[in-house]
Amino acid sequence: MKPFSEPAAVGQWSAEAIGGAARPGRSCPIDYFYGAASLARPATLEVESLWVAGGLYGNRYALERLLELYAAEPGVKALVFNGDFHWFDADPAEFGYINRTVLEHGATRGNVETELAQPGAQAGCGCGYPEWVGDAEVARSNRILERLRAASQTMSGELALLRELPMTLVAEVAGVRVAVVHGDADSLAGWGFSQERLATTEGLRAARRAVRVAQVRVLASSHSCLPVLQRVDRDALIANNGAAGMPNFRAGNCGLATRIASSPRAGALYGARAGGLFVDAVSLDYDQTAWRERFLELWPEGSDAHRSYYARITQGPAYDRDRACRTV
Repeated sequence: MKPFSEPAAVGQWSAEAIGGAARPGRSCPIDYFYGAASLARPATLEVESLWVAGGLYGNRYALERLLELYAAEPGVKALVFNGDFHWFDADPAEFGYINRTVLEHGATRGNVETELAQPGAQAGCGCGYPEWVGDAEVARSNRILERLRAASQTMSGELALLRELPMTLVAEVAGVRVAVVHGDADSLAGWGFSQERLATTEGLRAARRAVRVAQVRVLASSHSCLPVLQRVDRDALIANNGAAGMPNFRAGNCGLATRIASSPRAGALYGARAGGLFVDAVSLDYDQTAWRERFLELWPEGSDAHRSYYARITQGPAYDRDRACRTV
């Protein structure tokens, strides 16, 4: 996806974004694009509660905590991992464990899984980074993906399973339509549902069009790595869970998942209603000490992932919870 200074209208993309001049890590293959209208299709999943977790990033401790919380959910339910469940797990055994455990549940692929299973020419990490992300960080992400690919290259069976995953999913939760994407309503690596885009008038307008074209009450995403629960219409929400496998707030140490259900979640960090549904941010309080130790084993000081992510893993991002909940 081409980075742009203002969010593009739904369905409007530049030549560079859809296959023009390649910029690894910033531009994306044309097959990343599906369009919001493709989401206006019959649901393939009917549940009373839906949990969505994006950005696990290979954190097995966050995964295990998520599964503990989900196991306690009553009723007809489903858990969907909406992409980038791999990233830091650059060890064959770790990669295999994450892959097998995630795929016991529902899943859609993110740019990481797509570029591992079916690399796009000159796509790099496939992140579609906007211009506010620096070139050095983009280059490090491209190299992280290459190292992860090297760790998984002998696991043809695991990669074949990733290749078969869909990019999007449509569900009915308590009879209300919900769409699950990785990026935004138009692209696997779109940034239209990032907290930065949704803070602009045009970004909010584009998101409002997206939910109407998709014919849903809730669009659940991740990809942009910072959470935002954004009301875009009276009965419509964008629910970006940020990262399941990393801290999401300043001085915090928890990942996040999104729970969408006909009843509220006790103890949710924040939440809102949309079309009769309760949409809540659920804290994943994983074993932070164990995760830091494992991260340092795989990505020691000076490595690309350490330089890009260790400060966030230990201190949280420069982002506060009150900025994430925009539901008034």
